[in-house]
Amino acid sequence: MAINLQKGQKIDIGLNKLTIGLGWDPNEGTGFEFDLDASAFMIDEQRQIPSEPFFVFYGNTDSPDGSLRHTGDDPTGGNSADGDDESIEVDLSKVDPRINEILIVVTIHDANDRKQNYGQVRNSYIRIVDDSNGQEVAKYELGEDFSIETAVEFGRLYKRNNQWKFEASGIGYREDLAFFLSKYYKGQIIK
Repeated sequence: MAINLQKGQKIDIGLNKLTIGLGWDPNEGTGFEFDLDASAFMIDEQRQIPSEPFFVFYGNTDSPDGSLRHTGDDPTGGNSADGDDESIEVDLSKVDPRINEILIVVTIHDANDRKQNYGQVRNSYIRIVDDSNGQEVAKYELGEDFSIETAVEFGRLYKRNNQWKFEASGIGYREDLAFFLSKYYKGQIIK
């Protein structure tokens, strides 16, 4: 039986191979297609990405340690009728020892130009699936109304006492992907 998480709730993961599934349904009739993008920021003790390849997204689908694999971009949000819109496959046994935390963020592409925000998105969730049996372990549905936010930190995996845990974050931002990169990475991102 899967655990339905509340904002801020933390659980022990208790497995190494899992998939983080993310889903959403954009409202119709906003003038532009919605393109929401899932990203993972692999962060060290200094709360920084050690090098550019530890930023995993549709343009860099695999982390250098082989622990994360982004399954690809869904530019329309049309996949959720059949399951998750975007997924990140995780093998916690392969995570580089420098990494203490993996933030999962979903941003709305070109949100300012398209005048889009999470107030126009419904049924948003993050879930953890056990890869050994395909069973959902935990799910966090963003029930809050993010009316003006253009990015949401859905959740985070983090290590405490050499054990991986998951927290349902649900933190909204009026920012784009560049904001998170400038916050967690001091080098130059090559596009």
